[in-house]
Amino acid sequence: MTTAEFLNLLKEQQDKSLLFEYSNNHLVGANYHITEVKNTTYDTVDCGGGTNFWKETIVQLWESPTEIGKRDYMTVYKALSILKKVNRIKPMDESTEIKFEYGNKKFHTSQLFVNDYEISEKKLIIKLAVEKTDCKAKEICCAPENDNPEVKVCCEENSGCC
Repeated sequence: MTTAEFLNLLKEQQDKSLLFEYSNNHLVGANYHITEVKNTTYDTVDCGGGTNFWKETIVQLWESPTEIGKRDYMTVYKALSILKKVNRIKPMDESTEIKFEYGNKKFHTSQLFVNDYEISEKKLIIKLAVEKTDCKAKEICCAPENDNPEVKVCCEENSGCC
C-alpha cells in the first residue's frame, strides 16, 4: 500500500478506532503511540553488483509501558492529525510504500507491510505482514529451481556474485 492510499483510507474512516494486527489475531496494544515517521531512502548494491534505489515511509508504533491495560485505541482522526503534522514538518513522498515498524516481548521488531485492512462499524484494522527476504540478483547469481547452467551459484568462488 502506498502512503497516499493509506492516508486516503484514514481520511475516509476518521470516525473509527485504528487498530493494527501484526500477526494473525494478534493486535498491537491499545496503549500504542506513533513515535516516529521515517522518510527512508535505500541506495543499495546487491550480490550481483546491481544497484537499486527506492524510498519508503516507515511509521513506528510503540506500546507505552505506563498505559498497559488501556482499552481505547487511538482514533483514525488522531492518527491522521499526527501524520498531517509530520507532513508539514517533513513532507512524505506519498508515492512510496508505507510500512510499520513494531515489536514487543513476544514479537521481534520488524518492518511490516500492509497486507490488507478490515473496516467495521467502529474499527479500521490494518493487517500487517512480515516480508520475506529475497535475492534481487536471482537472474544472474542464484541457481533457480530448474538449475539453468547459465546462472551462477550464489557465492561460489570466482562467480562474480557476493
